[in-house]
Amino acid sequence: MSGLMVGSARLRNEIFAGNRAVGRVAFTVAAGPGGSRRTRVHEAGSLRVRFPNGINRDTLDAVIVNTAGGMAGGDRYGIDISIGAHARLTVTTAAAEKVYRSLGPDTEIGVKLDVGPGGTLAWLPQETILFDQVRLRRSIDVDLAGDARLLLAEAIVFGRSAMGESVVQGCLFDRWRVRVGGKLAFAETLRLDGEIEQRLAKRAIANGGAAVASIIKCPGGDDDVAAIRAMQDSFAGEVGVSAWNGLVVTRLVAHEGAALRRDLVAALTALRAGPLPRLWAS
Repeated sequence: MSGLMVGSARLRNEIFAGNRAVGRVAFTVAAGPGGSRRTRVHEAGSLRVRFPNGINRDTLDAVIVNTAGGMAGGDRYGIDISIGAHARLTVTTAAAEKVYRSLGPDTEIGVKLDVGPGGTLAWLPQETILFDQVRLRRSIDVDLAGDARLLLAEAIVFGRSAMGESVVQGCLFDRWRVRVGGKLAFAETLRLDGEIEQRLAKRAIANGGAAVASIIKCPGGDDDVAAIRAMQDSFAGEVGVSAWNGLVVTRLVAHEGAALRRDLVAALTALRAGPLPRLWAS
């Protein structure tokens, strides 16, 4: 009987693994006489990338699409982008990404971004919406040449408040590393495990907020800090900004996703020398 039980459990695990989504997008961008262009594109599983006409011809626009319609426990996704010398790229997503509850395994997302000499990257995906009992493990690794430029923004919404949802329990592990000229310039690891809603209620964490975002600008300086601080009276939530060693980091917290999005659009508009992706207006 025990052998039958072990065999049955193994079969269930194999069926579960076989039904998990696995997606990967990898592409390279190069500069040319007509502007920046894609030179190699690889797509696998449920991840796709599309390149609509950009507002600025010298900047290539890329839109990441997840045809699975969301992510769940056991799903694995990878994004690998390489930007050549003097090329310019803006990346966004077709919609907010949803990460659903897990029965045990983590949802895994790995992002690798490499920007060559004189290159420019704006990494501006729309929000990641987490559901109760989520288990998400994400890593973002960025390698910049010494004179490359980066604007990176990520927003996380803990439940859709308009639907009466919240993330009571779950696990979020979020690891960021940014290297400039081969040297580590920014390192951060966030872990929220267990009673997430209780932790977010603490003043030192989110003060009851249910939506957070971070923006990294490199290079950046005092002018960027002044631009954000000049807008303090207009923000719906709490926004803080600081600069050191050529980096500017902006943190945003709001009580719900819509308020965070308004603040995030305002902050990005102040930091970015150009319009946001058109999908952000939809």
